[in-house]
Amino acid sequence: MKELSANPEGLTAAGVILTPKLPQVEFSLACNDLVASGRDRKPNALVQVAVIDPHKQHLVSHACTEIVEANKDPLFLTGVTFPSEYPASPETLVKLTVYDAKDKSQESVSKQLFVKKFDTSLMRKNLMFFLLPQMVQYTFLPCLCLPLSVFKNPVCKVYRFQTVESKWMLVREQMEECTLSFSIPKQLLSLYIQEDMSRVQDLRELGELSPHWDNLRKEVMTRYGGIINSYQETLAELDKITGRSFKPSCCKAQKSLEFIPINLHTQRMRVTYAFYDIVTVGAPAAHFQGFKCGGLQRLLSRYEAEKKSTAYQCIYYSPEHTAKAQEVLSTVSLLQPLITSLADQLLQAAQEHSSPGLRDALKNLSDKVRQPPNPPSQLHPPVTRLKECVMEVVEKAKRAMTFVLLQEAACSIPQGFFLQQRRDVVFSQALAALACGFVMRLYAGMQDKGFLRQLHLVGLVAQFESLLSTYSEEIGMLEDMEVGISDLQRVVFQITEAKTDDLSDLQPLVCGRRDHFTVEVPLPRLVFQTLPEEIRGGKPLRVFPVLFNVGINEQQTIAERFGDISLQERINQRNFEMLEAYYKSLSEKVPLECLPCFQTQTDIKELLETLGQNVVTKKKKNVEILWIAGTICRRLNGIRFTSCKSAKDRTSMSVTLEQCALLRDEHQLSKDFFIRALDCMRREGCRIENVQKNIRCRKYAFNMLQLMAFPKCYRPPEGTYGKVDS
Repeated sequence: MKELSANPEGLTAAGVILTPKLPQVEFSLACNDLVASGRDRKPNALVQVAVIDPHKQHLVSHACTEIVEANKDPLFLTGVTFPSEYPASPETLVKLTVYDAKDKSQESVSKQLFVKKFDTSLMRKNLMFFLLPQMVQYTFLPCLCLPLSVFKNPVCKVYRFQTVESKWMLVREQMEECTLSFSIPKQLLSLYIQEDMSRVQDLRELGELSPHWDNLRKEVMTRYGGIINSYQETLAELDKITGRSFKPSCCKAQKSLEFIPINLHTQRMRVTYAFYDIVTVGAPAAHFQGFKCGGLQRLLSRYEAEKKSTAYQCIYYSPEHTAKAQEVLSTVSLLQPLITSLADQLLQAAQEHSSPGLRDALKNLSDKVRQPPNPPSQLHPPVTRLKECVMEVVEKAKRAMTFVLLQEAACSIPQGFFLQQRRDVVFSQALAALACGFVMRLYAGMQDKGFLRQLHLVGLVAQFESLLSTYSEEIGMLEDMEVGISDLQRVVFQITEAKTDDLSDLQPLVCGRRDHFTVEVPLPRLVFQTLPEEIRGGKPLRVFPVLFNVGINEQQTIAERFGDISLQERINQRNFEMLEAYYKSLSEKVPLECLPCFQTQTDIKELLETLGQNVVTKKKKNVEILWIAGTICRRLNGIRFTSCKSAKDRTSMSVTLEQCALLRDEHQLSKDFFIRALDCMRREGCRIENVQKNIRCRKYAFNMLQLMAFPKCYRPPEGTYGKVDS
């Protein structure tokens, strides 16, 4: 559980980031003595909230409560909030309308029971002034403000739920888009282009080859050229897009957007001074390329097996050997200018007759430091020769490794190039999501010394929850996702000091190449100075991505009865072992006091043991795996992600269930209110707004037959689902 400082000064200690923002107006609603349209029944009441702009005389729907059935004195759990950034003026009118609903779908109402209009200035002056409700509760919850450079377009919802002690707790949901949805893929595309152009140049510089190898070189260069042109076209298309910061699910198979993650959003639930974060994103997968032949995990395995066979009339290099050759090339490219620079420093120090300068330069060139001769004339010839030798060695090493990569590429035509493009697409989506989660987690933990210590000593676990089935196309998506999440192990983060506090200078930057990427996260100067010395010194910060999958829909029922769920079992077992290894490393390097405190005091070791048992247990739709993995992630200060195909429907069921479980376990949500709270969040919360943003319809894309196959706690309330294009 993340605790916010109750001291306003503590909230502002980190500068602009943690400054609390109060909503303009926020209230709860209740009614009394409502009369239904029929004498023999009590009303099914709901309140719709609309805003009237006096200048435009335009009525805009703003919020709606849940339906309280058969009650003449309804007390609504769903409140109304006008965030600080809401464009209201003193003349803005708010209209509250109470309806008697015919059914739970809210698509038809039989009668307006009550209407009240008032202006927002009156609401601010006299918060208890309502003719409509008998009781109105009003409170401010401090908001942690995420940086506008990365997060935007917030959607806020507020609720009041009853605790086991019959008290009321106020809960706020806030969902935001993330600009990294586009900025990270665009940076990656530029780096891919740069890396492949460098590869083409290396091939050109191989010199004269035999006719056989020269023809292969030309073909390989042509393939690289095709990828470069394709990526340049995609980048040009993305550069035309302005103002958008998320890709809706209906665009998941659009070619120009294939590098962009699907429906990437952050979600934060706040309860008084505690808050809980989660990142939701469509499963990283190559939807445009399709899944007819499976996903990356299957395609790569088949490809490596075929390369080993006699069908390829060339030398076989394993992925490990190829990666080593690429690493050598990268290292050589870095070392050559470094050594040349040090040699120049050595000559400069000699010319200036600087003994300390000579010692420092030599110390970098050799482990054995000897006092060099003072006259620069004696030093110049050997240093010049050193530079020449370095250049010669570099050129020979580059040619050797480039030829190795040429041999490997020749064996890869055309399948290897297609697979690389698919892997680039999937990794781009995965990295955008990870960077979003890392930035959110970093800003949330800026004042937590234990978290910052854990961050630089060990790193953070990034736990991806997937609800994909292991049947039909979704098994291909899961195979893509498995490789994409695993490839995130090649990523490190560095915290840097921003040049200015302008929003443009606070955007994360990506550098590196396919075998190793670094994401630099700039922070404002005042914030940067509060960080531990190790982080300020540029220490690479690691992430440990783990993936757990449990399919829950009707396709998973088919897979469990007639198909194959071995992929899910293998993923869960392998990633459990990785999570266990992370905890062992964490326990050895960081005091467990650095970890957050929760009301549920179950030991993390015990949770890991229970997870391990569930992973090997043959149980259909064992969603406990996801629940326990998510709990462990939060207990380990980790970053939580939830995914399904579009991060819209099944993801919404999972997120709302997790939020209500946290309210029950950590904030004493009454058991009698659990289902009501769950239905409120699903019917009127941020997730139904997410559905609206994606498909312009407030319906989860489920039908009754599908929901019969779902675990009960993942079923939406009646009236919130139907057949829609998703």
